[in-house]
Amino acid sequence: MTDVSKSPAKIAGMFDAIAGRYDLLNHLLSAGIDRRWRRRAIRSLQLTGRERVLDLCTGTGDLAIAAVRAQPPAARVVGVDFSSAMLRVGDNKLAKAHLTDRITLVRGDAARIPLADASVDAVTIGFGIRNVERMDAACAELHRVLKPGGRLAILEFAMPDAPVFSGFYRWYTSTVLPIIGRVLSRNGSAYAYLPASISAFASPDEFVKILRQAGFTTISPIRLMLGSVILYTARRSGTVGTRH
Repeated sequence: MTDVSKSPAKIAGMFDAIAGRYDLLNHLLSAGIDRRWRRRAIRSLQLTGRERVLDLCTGTGDLAIAAVRAQPPAARVVGVDFSSAMLRVGDNKLAKAHLTDRITLVRGDAARIPLADASVDAVTIGFGIRNVERMDAACAELHRVLKPGGRLAILEFAMPDAPVFSGFYRWYTSTVLPIIGRVLSRNGSAYAYLPASISAFASPDEFVKILRQAGFTTISPIRLMLGSVILYTARRSGTVGTRH
């Protein structure tokens, strides 16, 4: 049985080991559809061009980049992740794209986000919340750093409930994906962890409950790709304050 324990040191070490091939495998294993999911998440924030955005579990910064390339774009993005190697890859991407003046990547823990209270207008997470050891603490932190009225968009994998597609999805994630991941990343354990972590993650109803307990309102789980990906949108209650 695959170990799905989520200690920060274990998760950071796993992603450090695959950082160099992470982007290639993301695009390959999703047939490029991951870019579309990220654009959909950014659209849900309803940006105006003035917002400061936090991208938690930013990895190599793909969702942060999507935010500043949207129309209208985010004014600035802070990306936070626990993996130093992923952040190094991300910094190189930002330098090549000339985006270092608009996106800052910082090493940090999702349960102790290194930002002030009510300091960001919106928060995104792309396929990272299931890797957090204490989801309740992380969601409470998201609520803390968001301004009143701020928007939240979280993309996460799920087990689809459509009978035929569900069987195919389980076969693909448990058999095909680990083989491709092992060959291209030379790290079999990381891509065995992926399907195991999806199966172990909270159901959409359970995760909505966690968000509600953290203080979020207007929570909506939007099923994408026949329910294999969920876009969770929510807001922090209150009146929107002065934007940056």
